[in-house]
Amino acid sequence: MARILLVDDEQALVKGLKYSLEREGFEVVVAENGRQALKSADEVQPDLVVLDLMLPEIDGMEVCRLLRAKSTVPIIMLTARDEDVAKVLGLERGADDYVTKPFNTGELIARIRSHLRRQAWSGVSADREVIVRGEMHLDTLKRQVTMAGRPIALTSKEFSILHVLAAHPGRVFTRESLLELVWGYQHFGDVRNVDVHVRRLRGKIEASPTNPEYILTSWGIGYKFCDEP
Repeated sequence: MARILLVDDEQALVKGLKYSLEREGFEVVVAENGRQALKSADEVQPDLVVLDLMLPEIDGMEVCRLLRAKSTVPIIMLTARDEDVAKVLGLERGADDYVTKPFNTGELIARIRSHLRRQAWSGVSADREVIVRGEMHLDTLKRQVTMAGRPIALTSKEFSILHVLAAHPGRVFTRESLLELVWGYQHFGDVRNVDVHVRRLRGKIEASPTNPEYILTSWGIGYKFCDEP
């Protein structure tokens, strides 16, 4: 039974969503403010966090940053319809996904299941090779990356994007295909998730993120990994 940490201070929303999640077989732990969310995350070690952006005491953006600093747990942020900038900032802070209020509960549950499947898959890889591209060493079993011997801390989604691209140098992947391969959903996904994660990934592995050597942009299409030695 997967454990979901649901963080929101709207009692009506929490009551309905908790009921729906428990009916689907999830264990649900509720936190009503940012401080309680961080405490609960340490205590219960959730498999996934559903995190509202607007929270008392500590806002959702800061909660997301603090959670991501010490955990790769999938984080789905809940945002208001007019918070496009906040959505991007949330992804920059380490969120894996977002859902806009008001949302369809069925869609949210589908996304939760997708992220949990991806998280489970990320922990068990049949591919034991180490991919070496220049100074980058990518251990697909340990899910670890080093650059010139220096370990690079990547989130689960960042590693998965890098793994897909580095395993197929020179092949162009559309944003939609990366969304499907890494996030596991297609029809209701937002390709901006891909762009934000790639930008964050470049900031960690590229000497010059604005002039990347590894992850290249195919304008109007998507991304590819450099195929030069």
